[in-house]
Amino acid sequence: MIITKTPLRISLGGGGTDLPSYYRSGEGGFLVAAAITRHIYVAVNHNFDNELLLKYSRVERVTEASAVEHPLLRECLLHTGITKGIEVSSTADIPAGTGLGSSGTFAVGTLKALHEFRREFRSNVDIAAEACEIEIERLGEPVGKQDQFIAAVGGVTAFEFRPDDTVGIRRLNLSQSVHDRLEENLLLFYTGVRRSASEVLWDQVVRTNAETGDIRANLDSVRALGHETVRVLEAGDLTSFGALLTEQWDAKLERSPSPVHSEIDEMIREGIDAGAAGGKLVGAGGGGFLLFYAEDKAALRHCMAERGLPEVRFGFDHLGTTSVVQ
Repeated sequence: MIITKTPLRISLGGGGTDLPSYYRSGEGGFLVAAAITRHIYVAVNHNFDNELLLKYSRVERVTEASAVEHPLLRECLLHTGITKGIEVSSTADIPAGTGLGSSGTFAVGTLKALHEFRREFRSNVDIAAEACEIEIERLGEPVGKQDQFIAAVGGVTAFEFRPDDTVGIRRLNLSQSVHDRLEENLLLFYTGVRRSASEVLWDQVVRTNAETGDIRANLDSVRALGHETVRVLEAGDLTSFGALLTEQWDAKLERSPSPVHSEIDEMIREGIDAGAAGGKLVGAGGGGFLLFYAEDKAALRHCMAERGLPEVRFGFDHLGTTSVVQ
């Protein structure tokens, strides 16, 4: 049996510039993200009935990979050449549709498990590239590349998404004290809203492909915020980092106004009034998790509890996707 453990992620700066519709023109995209200690687990084992038995939120039993209904599972199986005779099951610490990059994480963990089941070595970076190929090119999903790459490599990491589709990867140079303060003072609160990001992202893709000046200018400013986020984090200026979270939220709200986002904006402003240095919504969808940076955590936690938003505690995952059982 092979079991992989692959981290979910939070975006810290530059989110949205990893979509091909943006980075393939102009100067490319840039963002910084962190892998967190909330994971998706994928187990692969022999199925002696010579069928495919797939267990996720549903159960599928089919005789050929081409008949699998789950799009990502089907394409991962076909990509690795496994057409029958295995059982694949998955479980997650956090439900899908909450803005933490679950589909990219699932694709990376599944590919790693399937390659290792076949005794094939692939680097984590290569697996991330394969996951992007499957989601973006084969399935035509309106997603970017940050989820797959941060899930694969882990850490607090900056990514440069170049117009030729290559990806530059750099771990941030954080002192131990800055790393510990950042990890300690970032807080996640669940809004209770689960939605697919696809609708929001499709709108961004269409508007970017149409060379809409406003959307491209917005994303140019977001890319600049990504670079500034790296600068202040490496300088240890975490108060300014908190303010940058709010600036990025303001840019997202301008890019994707909606009644749900207006309600989320109220939550973020309440958190800042309660002492947070700044905050944003994580992910592209209309709900999911709020991310705050706050040194006065007690007041923020009380404020969010009054709102009925549960906290999800986490740390940073520096390993990326790993095999925990072989």
